[in-house]
Amino acid sequence: MGALRIPVGDESVSALFVRPENAKAIYVFAHGAGAGMTHKAMESNAQGLAERGIATLRYQFPYMEKGSKRPDPPRIAHAAVRAAAAQASKLSPDLPLFAGGRSFGGRMTSQAQAIEPLPGVRGLAFLGFPLHPAGKPGIERADHLAQVQIPMLFVSGSRDALAEMDLLRPVVEGLGDRATLHVVDGADHSFRIAAKESEALDAMAEWMLDRV
Repeated sequence: MGALRIPVGDESVSALFVRPENAKAIYVFAHGAGAGMTHKAMESNAQGLAERGIATLRYQFPYMEKGSKRPDPPRIAHAAVRAAAAQASKLSPDLPLFAGGRSFGGRMTSQAQAIEPLPGVRGLAFLGFPLHPAGKPGIERADHLAQVQIPMLFVSGSRDALAEMDLLRPVVEGLGDRATLHVVDGADHSFRIAAKESEALDAMAEWMLDRV
């Protein structure tokens, strides 16, 4: 595992690069709003993907790098996504490139892609896409997804309080052939249970490897 820094505007953020010997693709892996790239769930996810032949580049959003609890404005978050995707291309130019992340990180990645396609990215994979705040069901956060023209995978728990299934399912269906939904039965937003995490990572790896 390699530690590095990625320039983002006038600053830089920490990043962690994991490339297994049998890597067949690389995934630009953004963290959620409340926990950074070194959180045990992110570490477990990255190692699990490595075991499945997927290299990862994890990175901090600038607010997390500074120790703040307040997420960056979208403009800054999008800049971090773009910088990380560009870095992943440099680190592994031989590997097909995918992007996304957990919760907030996945949403910032999809917003960035919707505004201007990320160079070289073949698809976006979301681990717990945060369709709405907990207890406040709605689909406004999905509006930008119509502008994403590359394949998307939504891996979501059936008990995810931030993506009620009766709302998420029609959103994904409305995106047509470019969107796929994999529901992990019984999982919540964090995929805490090992068996649920394993199923989620299986779905992500298989989806990416089908597109290399």
